[in-house]
Amino acid sequence: MTNFFWTFYNNNLFHIIVSAVVACATSITAIPVIINISRLKNLVATPVERSSHEVATPTLGGVAVFASTLISYFLWENPDEGQLIHLSISAIVILFFLGVKDDILILAPKKKMYIQIAASLLVVVLGDLRIENLFGIFGIYSVPYIISLPLTVFVFIALINAVNLIDGIDGLMGGIGMIAGGLFGIWFYLNEHYALACLAASMSGALLGFLRFNFSKTSKIFMGDTGSLIVGFILALFAVRFIQLNIQYRFDPNSTFAAPILAIIVLVVPIFDTLRVFIIRLKNKKSPFVADRNHLHHLLIDSGLSHFQASLVLWSFTVIATLLFVFISRKAENTTSLYLLCALFGLYMFTAHLLKKNNEKHLKKLSNEVKSEEKTSKKKLQSINQEVMKA
Repeated sequence: MTNFFWTFYNNNLFHIIVSAVVACATSITAIPVIINISRLKNLVATPVERSSHEVATPTLGGVAVFASTLISYFLWENPDEGQLIHLSISAIVILFFLGVKDDILILAPKKKMYIQIAASLLVVVLGDLRIENLFGIFGIYSVPYIISLPLTVFVFIALINAVNLIDGIDGLMGGIGMIAGGLFGIWFYLNEHYALACLAASMSGALLGFLRFNFSKTSKIFMGDTGSLIVGFILALFAVRFIQLNIQYRFDPNSTFAAPILAIIVLVVPIFDTLRVFIIRLKNKKSPFVADRNHLHHLLIDSGLSHFQASLVLWSFTVIATLLFVFISRKAENTTSLYLLCALFGLYMFTAHLLKKNNEKHLKKLSNEVKSEEKTSKKKLQSINQEVMKA
């Protein structure tokens, strides 16, 4: 019996499950305290014109996600990734302090970018975490070291900020982070990369606990830049490591051939949404970094969906697209997968276009109805005044 207990206790799957549960419980326990402190110190987000919330809301939910993720990860010894994990934790701590300072004081975009680059270089250069192969996409296989460095840093920065951009409605960023972390975590576990699987489970559990309050009406809290920076970095870490590890499995018929494409699909919502809004802003001759309400989640909200319903639509899109591409990638050439990825982006763009046009049409209809009512009211008032004058 004792031997069975110790065998079960030392099982990697047990460690991963416990890490997820502890992270979720820690997050649920810590967030009410953070909410109270945030309200006492007035560390809240005040609604503005493009906001999706109507009352001042605490913004330090990322502090709970950070603490819960690391506490649950360090419950066990996870030596299989070695130096890379140590460097990644260091980078996460750097981004945590950057996020907290930005949530409280608001930093200049350039300073934030420099620190993000520094944190990314930490794992790219010292941890040798690089996109070394494109698996034949665009006819490119091996990527030279001198090119892989800036390419990988760019991917980190792009994904960190793409995740930040989708943090516009309740549940979306937290849910996407939880799902993507879970999908990467499953692959890492099945391929015996237990440290990364444990980190993925810890982050996903922490985000699940956060969602309990993010959807709350009485105890609502936002992730803030603290959370979006950390989650974005961890997802970028998973995506790049997933691509890097798949190089050694590339000739296995049971493996994922188009690893870069599948990594994009797992993170399809932040990547597609960022590309779409940047294209629209550039088309309208505006800076791609100026905020607006062109994000798909805003269009879904404007079409009448609740925050939960809009988030559920995009969560489902992530899961369905991933499962579809996992099946296709086992049977299709990389070129075919790339064409399908482009087709999926086209569908995403078309759907968003239809939503926007429908919302504009509905808004115009409401505007005309208001004008008609105003015109009718004005005529009635004139008629009453005339009757009064006659009397």
